[in-house]
Amino acid sequence: MNIVVLLKRTFDTEEKISIANGQVQEEGAEFIINPYDEYGVEEAIRLRDNHGGEVTVVSVGGEEAEKQLRTALAMGADKAVLINTEDDLDEGDQFTTAKILTSYLTDKNADIILAGNVAIDGGSGQVGPRVAEGLGIPYVTTITQIEVNGKAVSITRDVEGDSESIQTSLPVLVTCQQGLNEPRYPSLPGIMKAKKKPLEEIELDDLDLDEEDVRAKIKTLDIYLPPQKAAGRLLEGDISAQVDELVGLLRNEAKVI
Repeated sequence: MNIVVLLKRTFDTEEKISIANGQVQEEGAEFIINPYDEYGVEEAIRLRDNHGGEVTVVSVGGEEAEKQLRTALAMGADKAVLINTEDDLDEGDQFTTAKILTSYLTDKNADIILAGNVAIDGGSGQVGPRVAEGLGIPYVTTITQIEVNGKAVSITRDVEGDSESIQTSLPVLVTCQQGLNEPRYPSLPGIMKAKKKPLEEIELDDLDLDEEDVRAKIKTLDIYLPPQKAAGRLLEGDISAQVDELVGLLRNEAKVI
């Protein structure tokens, strides 16, 4: 089985992020595999172990993404591909990424493509479905279970707190989220093996693409932190006095009654 995982390098949102001049400052920031993509890597490894084949992780970006690709290899993926756009693109969007990935995957005959449901930095959830549309294959989003039997694929997906069962067939693209599995931590032997696993680096020229083909369709005007929440207020006194004060605050300050 030919299994491909789409992987993105993202800011670690558990760490402090600084913004200046409408841009997230990369200096001093921590970067990780997009957590939703980790579910994809884990599920790909499990599918390979159950059905045979190999797992390829693919990322679009700069050379810095090699670290995250090596982490995926240490988890158990077989090989990695970095589509390096550092010298070709100043900026891109979801269309850009999907166009590049679609061009790369067109002749790869992937049976299953796994992507994160969303990226924690952008949160649009567009890339996976765009790639599937570009390849002309079915896709299922927000999956929590997948079973493959020959060409038949049974999928359970989350639907706003409920679940939906879907039957489809290979090839298929799915987007992954929490509840699908528990991603493993790279073991020390896995980390050592990852250093010797193949990591191919290609550029837009290798895909017969130029900057005009993948020019962004949207422009980010500004990036800013949400306003800080005001400190809470502790009401004191007996219950009757607290109720009167609360009603006054809701009417005069919050203006909700």
